[in-house]
Amino acid sequence: MDNSAGITASLQGRYASALFELAQEKGAASAVEADLDKLGAALAGSEDLANLIRNPQISRDDAAKAIEAVAGVLGLGDIAKNFLGVLAANRRLAALPNIVTAFAAIAASARGEVSAFVTSAHPLGEEQIAALSAKLAAREGKSIKIKTSVDPELLGGLVVRIGSQQIDSSIRTRLNSLAQSMKG
Repeated sequence: MDNSAGITASLQGRYASALFELAQEKGAASAVEADLDKLGAALAGSEDLANLIRNPQISRDDAAKAIEAVAGVLGLGDIAKNFLGVLAANRRLAALPNIVTAFAAIAASARGEVSAFVTSAHPLGEEQIAALSAKLAAREGKSIKIKTSVDPELLGGLVVRIGSQQIDSSIRTRLNSLAQSMKG
Protein backbone atom coordinates (compact mmCIF):
# COMPACT_ATOMS: atom_id res chain seq x y z
CA MET A 1 0.00 0.00 0.00
CA ASP A 2 1.42 3.40 -0.96
CA ASN A 3 0.86 5.69 2.02
CA SER A 4 2.74 8.91 2.28
CA ALA A 5 4.92 9.13 5.35
CA GLY A 6 3.21 12.39 6.33
CA ILE A 7 -0.18 10.73 6.71
CA THR A 8 0.87 7.63 8.62
CA ALA A 9 3.32 9.46 10.87
CA SER A 10 0.57 11.46 12.55
CA LEU A 11 -1.75 10.13 15.24
CA GLN A 12 -4.81 10.48 13.03
CA GLY A 13 -2.88 8.88 10.17
CA ARG A 14 -2.08 5.82 12.26
CA TYR A 15 -5.73 5.44 13.26
CA ALA A 16 -6.88 5.95 9.65
CA SER A 17 -4.28 3.50 8.34
CA ALA A 18 -5.28 0.84 10.89
CA LEU A 19 -8.95 1.33 10.02
CA PHE A 20 -8.20 1.12 6.30
CA GLU A 21 -6.24 -2.12 6.72
CA LEU A 22 -9.07 -3.63 8.78
CA ALA A 23 -11.67 -2.50 6.25
CA GLN A 24 -9.63 -4.00 3.40
CA GLU A 25 -9.32 -7.30 5.25
CA LYS A 26 -13.09 -7.39 5.63
CA GLY A 27 -13.63 -6.31 2.00
CA ALA A 28 -15.48 -3.21 3.16
CA ALA A 29 -13.10 -0.34 2.41
CA SER A 30 -15.58 1.50 0.18
CA ALA A 31 -18.42 1.03 2.70
CA VAL A 32 -16.27 2.37 5.53
CA GLU A 33 -15.18 5.28 3.35
CA ALA A 34 -18.85 6.09 2.65
CA ASP A 35 -19.62 5.87 6.39
CA LEU A 36 -16.76 8.23 7.19
CA ASP A 37 -17.96 10.63 4.47
CA LYS A 38 -21.39 10.70 6.17
CA LEU A 39 -19.74 11.27 9.53
CA GLY A 40 -17.51 14.02 8.16
CA ALA A 41 -20.51 15.78 6.64
CA ALA A 42 -22.37 15.49 9.96
CA LEU A 43 -19.40 16.98 11.81
CA ALA A 44 -19.15 19.84 9.34
CA GLY A 45 -22.89 20.47 9.47
CA SER A 46 -23.46 20.29 13.21
CA GLU A 47 -21.71 22.62 15.61
CA ASP A 48 -23.16 20.65 18.53
CA LEU A 49 -21.61 17.41 17.28
CA ALA A 50 -18.29 19.14 16.64
CA ASN A 51 -18.35 20.54 20.19
CA LEU A 52 -19.26 17.13 21.61
CA ILE A 53 -16.19 15.41 20.19
CA ARG A 54 -13.88 18.20 21.42
CA ASN A 55 -15.28 18.59 24.94
CA PRO A 56 -12.81 17.11 27.48
CA GLN A 57 -15.36 17.38 30.31
CA ILE A 58 -17.55 14.65 28.82
CA SER A 59 -16.68 11.25 30.30
CA ARG A 60 -15.51 8.38 28.12
CA ASP A 61 -18.74 6.50 28.72
CA ASP A 62 -20.95 9.48 27.91
CA ALA A 63 -18.92 10.30 24.80
CA ALA A 64 -19.14 6.64 23.69
CA LYS A 65 -22.93 6.60 24.21
CA ALA A 66 -23.39 9.89 22.36
CA ILE A 67 -21.23 8.91 19.39
CA GLU A 68 -22.93 5.48 19.26
CA ALA A 69 -26.30 7.25 19.04
CA VAL A 70 -24.97 9.49 16.25
CA ALA A 71 -23.67 6.42 14.40
CA GLY A 72 -27.10 4.84 14.71
CA VAL A 73 -28.87 7.91 13.35
CA LEU A 74 -26.42 8.09 10.42
CA GLY A 75 -26.84 4.37 9.73
CA LEU A 76 -23.13 3.58 9.94
CA GLY A 77 -21.88 0.03 9.51
CA ASP A 78 -20.41 -2.13 12.26
CA ILE A 79 -16.76 -1.43 11.39
CA ALA A 80 -17.27 2.33 11.60
CA LYS A 81 -19.34 2.01 14.79
CA ASN A 82 -16.70 -0.15 16.47
CA PHE A 83 -13.98 2.25 15.36
CA LEU A 84 -15.86 5.19 16.89
CA GLY A 85 -16.13 3.19 20.10
CA VAL A 86 -12.36 2.71 20.13
CA LEU A 87 -11.83 6.43 19.57
CA ALA A 88 -14.21 7.28 22.41
CA ALA A 89 -12.55 4.76 24.76
CA ASN A 90 -9.12 6.24 23.98
CA ARG A 91 -10.39 9.84 24.21
CA ARG A 92 -9.44 10.49 20.59
CA LEU A 93 -12.78 11.71 19.23
CA ALA A 94 -11.32 15.20 18.79
CA ALA A 95 -9.05 13.78 16.07
CA LEU A 96 -12.05 12.43 14.13
CA PRO A 97 -12.22 15.14 11.41
CA ASN A 98 -8.53 14.62 10.63
CA ILE A 99 -8.95 10.84 10.70
CA VAL A 100 -11.78 11.12 8.15
CA THR A 101 -9.55 13.21 5.88
CA ALA A 102 -6.57 10.86 6.30
CA PHE A 103 -8.72 7.79 5.59
CA ALA A 104 -10.01 9.38 2.38
CA ALA A 105 -6.44 10.13 1.28
CA ILE A 106 -5.29 6.57 2.03
CA ALA A 107 -8.28 5.06 0.21
CA ALA A 108 -7.75 7.33 -2.81
CA SER A 109 -4.06 6.43 -2.91
CA ALA A 110 -4.90 2.73 -2.81
CA ARG A 111 -7.21 3.20 -5.80
CA GLY A 112 -4.54 5.16 -7.69
CA GLU A 113 -6.69 8.24 -7.41
CA VAL A 114 -5.78 11.83 -6.64
CA SER A 115 -8.16 14.23 -4.92
CA ALA A 116 -8.49 17.72 -6.32
CA PHE A 117 -10.19 20.42 -4.28
CA VAL A 118 -11.71 22.98 -6.62
CA THR A 119 -13.05 26.31 -5.40
CA SER A 120 -15.02 28.44 -7.82
CA ALA A 121 -16.98 31.67 -7.63
CA HIS A 122 -20.15 29.93 -8.86
CA PRO A 123 -21.26 26.28 -8.73
CA LEU A 124 -19.77 24.21 -11.54
CA GLY A 125 -21.99 22.20 -13.87
CA GLU A 126 -21.52 18.50 -14.54
CA GLU A 127 -19.97 19.17 -17.96
CA GLN A 128 -17.50 21.64 -16.45
CA ILE A 129 -16.51 19.19 -13.73
CA ALA A 130 -16.06 16.39 -16.28
CA ALA A 131 -13.89 18.60 -18.53
CA LEU A 132 -11.80 19.78 -15.58
CA SER A 133 -11.41 16.20 -14.36
CA ALA A 134 -10.20 15.07 -17.79
CA LYS A 135 -7.63 17.90 -17.99
CA LEU A 136 -6.36 17.27 -14.47
CA ALA A 137 -6.18 13.50 -15.11
CA ALA A 138 -4.07 14.14 -18.21
CA ARG A 139 -1.81 16.48 -16.21
CA GLU A 140 -1.40 14.15 -13.21
CA GLY A 141 -1.46 10.83 -15.05
CA LYS A 142 -3.91 9.44 -12.49
CA SER A 143 -7.63 9.26 -11.95
CA ILE A 144 -8.96 12.46 -10.35
CA LYS A 145 -11.69 12.76 -7.74
CA ILE A 146 -12.96 16.34 -7.64
CA LYS A 147 -14.46 17.94 -4.55
CA THR A 148 -15.97 21.33 -5.22
CA SER A 149 -16.76 24.32 -3.07
CA VAL A 150 -18.02 27.81 -3.82
CA ASP A 151 -16.40 31.07 -2.69
CA PRO A 152 -18.10 34.15 -4.22
CA GLU A 153 -15.12 36.31 -3.18
CA LEU A 154 -13.07 34.73 -5.99
CA LEU A 155 -15.16 36.83 -8.43
CA GLY A 156 -14.42 34.33 -11.22
CA GLY A 157 -11.98 31.64 -12.25
CA LEU A 158 -10.86 28.65 -10.18
CA VAL A 159 -8.51 27.67 -7.40
CA VAL A 160 -7.45 24.03 -7.73
CA ARG A 161 -5.50 22.26 -4.98
CA ILE A 162 -3.98 18.83 -5.59
CA GLY A 163 -1.91 17.68 -2.66
CA SER A 164 0.51 20.50 -1.86
CA GLN A 165 0.17 22.10 -5.32
CA GLN A 166 -2.21 24.97 -5.88
CA ILE A 167 -3.26 26.43 -9.20
CA ASP A 168 -4.89 29.81 -8.65
CA SER A 169 -6.52 31.34 -11.73
CA SER A 170 -9.08 33.38 -9.83
CA ILE A 171 -9.89 36.93 -10.81
CA ARG A 172 -9.38 38.03 -7.19
CA THR A 173 -5.75 36.85 -7.29
CA ARG A 174 -5.16 38.47 -10.68
CA LEU A 175 -6.56 41.77 -9.42
CA ASN A 176 -4.43 41.59 -6.27
CA SER A 177 -1.33 40.88 -8.37
CA LEU A 178 -2.13 43.81 -10.64
CA ALA A 179 -2.63 46.10 -7.64
CA GLN A 180 0.71 45.02 -6.16
CA SER A 181 2.56 45.61 -9.42
CA MET A 182 1.02 49.10 -9.74
CA LYS A 183 2.18 50.01 -6.23
CA GLY A 184 5.71 49.57 -7.31
